[in-house]
Amino acid sequence: MMIITGDIHGFEDTDKATRFSRKNKQWYPILQTLTKEDYVIICGDFGLLWDNSHSELYWREWLNHKPFTTLFIDGNHENFDMLYSYPTEEWNGGKIRKISDSIFHLARGQVFELQGKKIFTFGGAESHDKWVRKEGLTWWADEMPTESDFQEARDNLDRYDWDVDIVLTHSLPSSLQSTIYEEYELYPANPLTDFLDEVYSKITFEKWYTGHYHLDGYLKADQRIRIIYRTLREL
Repeated sequence: MMIITGDIHGFEDTDKATRFSRKNKQWYPILQTLTKEDYVIICGDFGLLWDNSHSELYWREWLNHKPFTTLFIDGNHENFDMLYSYPTEEWNGGKIRKISDSIFHLARGQVFELQGKKIFTFGGAESHDKWVRKEGLTWWADEMPTESDFQEARDNLDRYDWDVDIVLTHSLPSSLQSTIYEEYELYPANPLTDFLDEVYSKITFEKWYTGHYHLDGYLKADQRIRIIYRTLREL
C-alpha cells in the first residue's frame, strides 16, 4: 500500500502529527495495518532535517518507529546542507538518501518502480518569503534545482519514453500554478516551474500530486492533478 500526504513542516504544530496518530480516526486503523513494505509519502516540506533540535530528533525517531516506511521529496523548507550531507544510493530504480532505517528522501528527477507503479519525483520550490529569511539558516539556495537536475530528469524519463503512472512534485508547472490564485504574483513562474511545464507537455501519467500551496483538492484545469496538504490519500 502507498499513501500520500502533504507538507508536515517538521510537525511544527501538533496538529500535523495527528495525521499519523490515533487521533486520526479515519486513517489510524489503516496505518496500523501497514508494514515496512508499505509507504507513506510526504510531498515536500518534510522539515525534519532542519536544526537537529531535541524536538526534531524526537519526531524523527517517532516517525522512524511507525509500522510503515516514510518517503519524502524535498520542498523549499528543508535544510539542504543537512539533507545533502547524506550520500545517495540506488533504490528501486532511482536515487535516495537514507535518513534512517525507514525514512528515505526521494531525489530529484528520478523514476522509481514501487508496487507495480512507475513514480517520477521532482522536489524543490522557490520560497516567496525568502527576503525575510537568512541564507544558510532559514533558507537555502539549493531549494531551486540546477540545470543538471533538469537534465538528469530528462535522461531518466527518456528511459521510460516519458510514460509513468504517478508524478510527485512540490511545485506545479507555471501554466497550472497560475490557475490557483488570483494573486498570481504570490507564486510567480521560475526556472523550476517552467521546466515542469516542459514535463507536463511531454509526459504521460495517471495521477500527479503536489504540495507547497497549503490547499487540498483537485486542480480544476486538470482533474488528474491533486494539490495535497493535510489529507491522506491512497495511491
